[in-house]
Amino acid sequence: MRAVEITQPGGPEVLKPADRPKPSPKSGEILIKVAAAGVNRPDVLQRMGMYPVPPGASDLPGLEIAGEVVDTGEKVCALVAGGGYAEYCVAPLAQVLPVPKGLTMIQAASLPETFFTVWSNVYDRARLAPGESFLVQGGSSGIGVTAIQMAAATGNRVFATAGSDDKVAACVRLGAAEAFNYKTQDFEKEVLRATGGKGVNVILDMVGGDYVPRELKCLADDGRLVFIAYLRGPKAEINIDAVMRRRLTISGSTLRPRPVEFKGAIARSLRDKIWPLIEAGKIKPEIYRTFPLEQAAEAHRLMESSQHIGKIILTV
Repeated sequence: MRAVEITQPGGPEVLKPADRPKPSPKSGEILIKVAAAGVNRPDVLQRMGMYPVPPGASDLPGLEIAGEVVDTGEKVCALVAGGGYAEYCVAPLAQVLPVPKGLTMIQAASLPETFFTVWSNVYDRARLAPGESFLVQGGSSGIGVTAIQMAAATGNRVFATAGSDDKVAACVRLGAAEAFNYKTQDFEKEVLRATGGKGVNVILDMVGGDYVPRELKCLADDGRLVFIAYLRGPKAEINIDAVMRRRLTISGSTLRPRPVEFKGAIARSLRDKIWPLIEAGKIKPEIYRTFPLEQAAEAHRLMESSQHIGKIILTV
């Protein structure tokens, strides 16, 4: 089969087309003929040698796919632990979901990685409840556009940050009550203004670093801050007194190394709670650009430029 492999740690140029044996599914897995695969920030980190492949997973990049089940022809999308940049990919059956009605394969391929991540962290971990307020940092990223739409569709008042006025406008179009340009506005002051000084109940953060003490100040009492990345560094100084007095919760997680059973539970929640919202048109995949599989290096260059709003997809 055709695939794209990481020839050595490095820049986008180390992604090269290759011929690989077609993978064989083990017990509890199915083989999918890939039509499209999502490109995500962890793929970039893996290419750079900064995100180890879990034991037993494919060394090929790619954590989400859409295509046809080889044995049945059923159209599905799936979260995988690797191997998505290829014509065929195996997926644990528990992590496979039907393509929502009305969606193309390209749109379906944009769902698993960000939807599993947002559900696990915002709803399971941070317990975002209907009527609560929510801030997502990096609102125009793949995670950001998913989090904005999902939280708006589940009855929450949503705020977002983004790095340009165009991206701010996109966040509002996608369902944010307000969005803030972090290059020209102080998100801490803006969130407190927009919430009448109360702050937000939940923050989803992929920035870390010096954002953390500012985020704690714009959390409401009993607020929850959840980390999924740290683009500005993994270390921060926090005021423990404020955490105690205001009963704040700080948490975080990574998804890729978690067991199939854990991801399967997320898949069931998504099918029950979120897939109906997608099929009703209340959540719509936001595709920025597609590339043929062989141009994965160009897709990575675009992702690293951070010019995109929404998802970047490889077509097979």
